[in-house]
Amino acid sequence: MDTSVTIIGIVIAVIVAIPVYFSARTSAANKSKILDIKKKFNPAHPEDFDLTETQSNKTLTIDQKNRKFILMNFNPNQQEATFVDLKTVSSCKLIPTTDGNSDTILKIDFEFQERETSKKITIPFYDFDDDRIKQISAYQDHMFAKKWLKIIQDSI
Repeated sequence: MDTSVTIIGIVIAVIVAIPVYFSARTSAANKSKILDIKKKFNPAHPEDFDLTETQSNKTLTIDQKNRKFILMNFNPNQQEATFVDLKTVSSCKLIPTTDGNSDTILKIDFEFQERETSKKITIPFYDFDDDRIKQISAYQDHMFAKKWLKIIQDSI
């Protein structure tokens, strides 16, 4: 009886440990990627990016003191990091693109307007084609983008 209970306990421990191990390994890899990207845009002081948040394969980070912003997109289809120097920007807004026949959000972009040239910088944030869960992620990403829009506007 004791041997069978021990074996069952070991099997359950292994079943629980494997996903925890892979989750921790993925988390460490993502933190490493994020730190490398921060170092790319601010080699001397990557720790200056004082606010960093991640949701749905997107990481947004901001250095509020030096007014720098990075949007990192870790979607399997397109992995990219976009840097914006908020000192050169006069405004920021969200541009949601909806389906003409319904309120289905197809795309959400951040649009920055440069201070001196009035040129618009558009950074893609959400794309319906890259979304695996479809409208559930669209709503969550839209709320996340609105939250970060307020943070960016406060830093401009």
